[in-house]
Amino acid sequence: MSHDLSALARSAAAGALLTLLLTGAPAQAQSVSLAGRMGQRALLLIDGQPRTMALGETAQGVKLLMLDGESATVVVQGQRLTLRMGAQPASVGVAPAVASGPAGNPRDSGQRIVLGASSDGHFQVHGSIGGVSVRFLVDTGATAISMSQREAERLGLPWRGGKRITMQTANGIAPAWRISIDRVRIGDVELHQVDTVVSQQDLPVVLLGNSFLNRFRMQRDGDQMVLERRY
Repeated sequence: MSHDLSALARSAAAGALLTLLLTGAPAQAQSVSLAGRMGQRALLLIDGQPRTMALGETAQGVKLLMLDGESATVVVQGQRLTLRMGAQPASVGVAPAVASGPAGNPRDSGQRIVLGASSDGHFQVHGSIGGVSVRFLVDTGATAISMSQREAERLGLPWRGGKRITMQTANGIAPAWRISIDRVRIGDVELHQVDTVVSQQDLPVVLLGNSFLNRFRMQRDGDQMVLERRY
């Protein structure tokens, strides 16, 4: 009798395994975002890990189908997605439990930013300020995020109510205003209350200065710069 029970148990286990293989286990959640591009290669963050991928290449179950300007089309777990630079990561599959901090609020999941160097050697990346899309240029020589008055107006920032200061420019001393920005986001990393300088100088991009960069450990490896969040 014991031999018959063992055989039945093995048969049941084999049947359960076969059913699992045929139906498939629940897919785990995957987070994918577009951090930048290097020529015809996309710099993707897959579950927080940087991957530089060419068209048609597959990594960690993510296939790059198309790269067009500031967007990329990928297939993740059979789903076709369009990713945009600076946007929040797309998540596919069963979401994991959310870790909470001491106060019971979800902790910021974004801890890493990976930047790719452009052909001129500078690091540029698309992000957002207050939810509005912005093109940043990393400038380790700038004490704070810096932008022109025109850009501040576009972003709807109340810069006129900021603290008036002076700046040394190529044309001499010029007035500027120091303000604090509530939300600055790059990829899935979002910082709050970041010091910013608004000047009369006409800047084609927003300079990503040390008021943002100092919150990260910075490491450069060839054409990539990795920012690991410190606080």
